[in-house]
Order: sequence, then structure tokens, then C-alpha cells
Amino acid sequence: MENDDSSAPVRRTASARPRKRRRSRIPLLLFILTCFSTFWVGITNWQPTFELYRVFNSSTANGFVDWMLLRQLIVRNWDQGLIYMCAVLAILLMHEMGHYVATLIYKIPATVPIFLPFPFNPIGTLGAVIGMEGTQADRRQIFDIGIAGPLAGLVVAIPMAIYGISQLDLTLPAAGQLALESPLAFQWLMQWIHVPGYIANGNQGVWFSQINPWFAAAWVGFLVTGLNMMPVGQLDGGHVTHCLFGRYAHWIAECIIVAAIAFMVWRGIPHLSVMVLLLIVMGTRHPPTRDDEVPLGAVRFTLGLMSLAIPFLCFPPNIFIVPG
Repeated sequence: MENDDSSAPVRRTASARPRKRRRSRIPLLLFILTCFSTFWVGITNWQPTFELYRVFNSSTANGFVDWMLLRQLIVRNWDQGLIYMCAVLAILLMHEMGHYVATLIYKIPATVPIFLPFPFNPIGTLGAVIGMEGTQADRRQIFDIGIAGPLAGLVVAIPMAIYGISQLDLTLPAAGQLALESPLAFQWLMQWIHVPGYIANGNQGVWFSQINPWFAAAWVGFLVTGLNMMPVGQLDGGHVTHCLFGRYAHWIAECIIVAAIAFMVWRGIPHLSVMVLLLIVMGTRHPPTRDDEVPLGAVRFTLGLMSLAIPFLCFPPNIFIVPG
């Protein structure tokens, strides 16, 4: 995800380099914490709160917490945790480096990628962001910066998804607190690879007892990419639609918000309301670029139109399926 700080006053030209030295201590610390949080999620079979509750509610004869349960988790699942940590961070890093390298090419002042750890959800992170002074970029530059992240992330996520799905066996017993709903692209891959137990067009959930770390990391990568390519505000998709449609882009964003609310009511999935609320708080309007009259060209315009399909292919509608 790329965060465009358009409210900041413009103090440098587009070709000027940032004068201040980039701060790296906090991003480095957050990256290390994200390594730990994703490793923790992986060793707990993507059920961190359940395992944390189990550890802290265990006790020895003298009443202290029995840390042996935690040690058993690490010894039993350290390889799974390590694979998931490396795989999901590779996707997130590739996504953010796509944005970051584009800002370096166009000499747009930007922060290094900032990772957001969260060890209490089933994926271990809230993603990653960079901040930039977007008012210094013109229409073509904003388009390139916005679309570079999702495309770069998919370069890693797609082969990872193919491998992870090829290792699935949906005939295994379904167990766990939640199941991961497969996005449309995953459903096509499951049908193409002939995953055992997969029901074509059924889109049954993939339970935590059935997934592997490659599948889980690719699922997170597709989720992040699909969410960021929503054509709303200053998300990556918002950058793209603003560059494609100019002042009409906010109508698309508002229609998406209304459609999301209607979908939640229709399907009875209130847990998505947090995401919709965040999109509303972020705002649906994209600020003007330094020069909105710069032509995109036929190649960029076609690529931009094609990229609008990414949310439909990559974002699972329900995200998680709760057992009835």
C-alpha cells in the first residue's frame, strides 16, 4: 500500500531529492516485529489467539504458566512458521519495493517500506505502507507508482499460489476456528490443478487443518493486492482510476462503497464493516496530481483498465468462513 501525503505543503520540485536523511530505525524495528508476529502465527497454525489463550490458561503444580506448551509449538511447527514468515514478507516487501523503486526513478520523496505487525489476527500483519509526497508527481508518474506495487507483489504471489494450491488436499478432516475463503483466481487454479476434494464452483472454505504455509502466504498476498487495488481514494486502485478517469473517479469510488455496504447486508457478513469504515475514513476522493494533463499513452491506459479486474480476481468476498 502506498500512502500519498497530499496535504503536506510542496517545498521541493519534482526533481529535488529529499534533504532529510531517511529514518530507518523505526521501520527496521517494525520489520523485525513483523517477522516475529508472522512466525508466531505460522507456528500456531494461523490460530494465534486460541494458542495464546491455551498457553496462558495452562499452569503447573505451583500455579505458574506452563511454558512447555509454547516450547512444544515452536519445536513442532518451527519450519512451518519460518516458511510462512519468509513467504508472506517476500510478497509484502516486493509490493512495497515496487512503489519505492518507482518513487526513486521519478525522484519523488518517499519513506522506506513500513511493515505493520499484528500477532493477534490469523495472518500476523496489517500489511505494509510507504509514505510519499504525491503532490510532486504528475499523472503518469502517479499511475506508475500506484500500479507498480500490486504488479510486483503478484510476480511473487502467483507462483507461490500455484505451488501452495498444488500441495492442498481438501479431503483431509476440516478443523479449526475459521476457514479461508478462496478468491476467484484461487478457485480457477484449484480446478486447473485438480485439488483433491475440491468442488468446482462450490468455493468451500479451506480450513486451517488443510492449508500449508505457501498457500497461506499467497492467500494473504492476493488479499492485500485485491484490497489495495480497490478504486477508492488514495489506495493503489484509487491512483489508477484517478489517472484513467480524472474527476469522475470519485463517482466510481462512491459506487464501490455503496455496493460493498449492500453486499454486506445481503450476505450477512458484518465483519467486513471495519474495512468499509476505513475506506470511508480515508476518503473517496483523490487529490489532483502536479499535472493532470500529462497523457498516459495507450499502453498505460490499457494496462490500467485491465488492472481494474484485480479486486474481483484476488479479493475473497467473505475473507473468513466461520463454522456454523
